[in-house]
Amino acid sequence: MSNIIYLVGARASGKTTIGRALANTLNYGFVDTDAYLSETSGMTVAEVVDKEGWEGFRRRESEALHAVTAPETVVATGGGMVLAASNRAYMRAHGLVFYLHVPVEVMAERLRADPNAAQRPTLTGRSIVEEITEVLAEREPLYRETAHHVLDGSVPVEGVVKQALDIFRHASRGE
Repeated sequence: MSNIIYLVGARASGKTTIGRALANTLNYGFVDTDAYLSETSGMTVAEVVDKEGWEGFRRRESEALHAVTAPETVVATGGGMVLAASNRAYMRAHGLVFYLHVPVEVMAERLRADPNAAQRPTLTGRSIVEEITEVLAEREPLYRETAHHVLDGSVPVEGVVKQALDIFRHASRGE
């Protein structure tokens, strides 16, 4: 089993928070593909989208995924990483993929508490709950298709990390 872990899920599902905690527990490196993309492009996600459109952003996002994939790394992916079939296949082939499933209401509350508009530009121009509901309707099947395992991302961080570690350790032993 690979020692690379990918986290997929919608915005505000906790990929960065859980990823950092999981990497710290495993003594692995941690990379957030959106942060990597921003650092290497010198632009926020919103600026990339504004300048190059969603197509340009998605291209850069795929390049970031390949660039950050390395042994003993936890990778928190952007919410739309799964939109490209090639990204879904790449993650499944190169590591263990966890989908952080979180109810819409919980994600909406997290976004209200920390909107971070520069990193999280609106996808639809609708209210938070409407946008999350619409985006999840499209992406939920892709998150599930990509993931080897689904985690309950609505529980406290320690609980999500424990879920992931239990599965990761069993997978590492070939169980």
